[in-house]
Amino acid sequence: MTIAGDVGTVLAGVRRVELAQLPTPLHLAPRLSAELGVPVWFKRDDLTGLGLGGNKVRALEYLLADALDRGCDCLVTGAGPQSNWTMLAALAAIRCGVEPFVVCYGDAVPDRGNLLLHRQIGTRIRFTSDPERSSVDDAMDVLAGELRNRGRRPYVVPRGGATPVGALGYLRASVELSVQSAELTDPPTALWLPTGSGGTCAGLVAGAALRPGSGEIVGVTVSRPVADITAQVRRLAAGALDLIGAFAYRVRRHAEVDAGVSRHQVGKDDLRVDIRDGWIGPGYGVASAEGDRAAALTARTEGVFLDPVFGAKAMAALIDACRSGAVAGPVAFLVSGGAPTLFAGLART
Repeated sequence: MTIAGDVGTVLAGVRRVELAQLPTPLHLAPRLSAELGVPVWFKRDDLTGLGLGGNKVRALEYLLADALDRGCDCLVTGAGPQSNWTMLAALAAIRCGVEPFVVCYGDAVPDRGNLLLHRQIGTRIRFTSDPERSSVDDAMDVLAGELRNRGRRPYVVPRGGATPVGALGYLRASVELSVQSAELTDPPTALWLPTGSGGTCAGLVAGAALRPGSGEIVGVTVSRPVADITAQVRRLAAGALDLIGAFAYRVRRHAEVDAGVSRHQVGKDDLRVDIRDGWIGPGYGVASAEGDRAAALTARTEGVFLDPVFGAKAMAALIDACRSGAVAGPVAFLVSGGAPTLFAGLART
């Protein structure tokens, strides 16, 4: 049994709610490749199927399963008013019969983009009146306490779904990508992606650690200092691997299958975290000139739209690396979704 197969065997025993249409396509972007002089492949996680799609659906499959296993009847999470994460979390909760509650930092703003979609599905939304993103964290705990006092059973998820349970979604995706790449004659040797809260990158890093030589994972930070997001990715990746070790033990004990993915087989040095900086632009949640140019090139060459907060900035970094010669071999890019923010009227400089 291959290592990829081993991980798949263990994950097959981990309950998840099937929300995504998987596998998502991995396809060559020929005109963009010609423009950059490097073969570029798109991993199309904008096509996961829930709502308008996006990468967070993979994490939500495990998070909602965990919530249901714990007997929770409502979900509490938070971020900014244009968060793709909270929008998809609310949709996933509704699909599972769980009531969503969302906390947004700052003051109430006009109903556009994701906020408009929240209003359409009836999400309960609370604003913190504090522009700091971290204000959401304490406000979620307060809201969860109020719900418990009313006899509810809330499942609280941090911004971006960044937990070891959520990271299992992209650990599983790493197996999917490995299978798809094995079918190619000249597969990508690296996967580039935007990195915000770190859960997506962490799952991929954990998957790569279990498959030495499987390719480099390159995250482009769109919100946090490199040191902060690197520590976050390492923490979440290690946590996901701890879960996998526990599930592997369960598989061996009950099914007599040696899955070969116990946590002790992966050391800290195996968690290779490569985070690139310099592409945040004016700030998180604000479009950048470089990102706008990258998104326009991607749309004109491949007919694929990138959101201005995540995808456009990561693509700007990849384009720069290709044109400078820093990336010479085949490379994959995670198209992570975020379509509603295209219609949110975000500030531009």
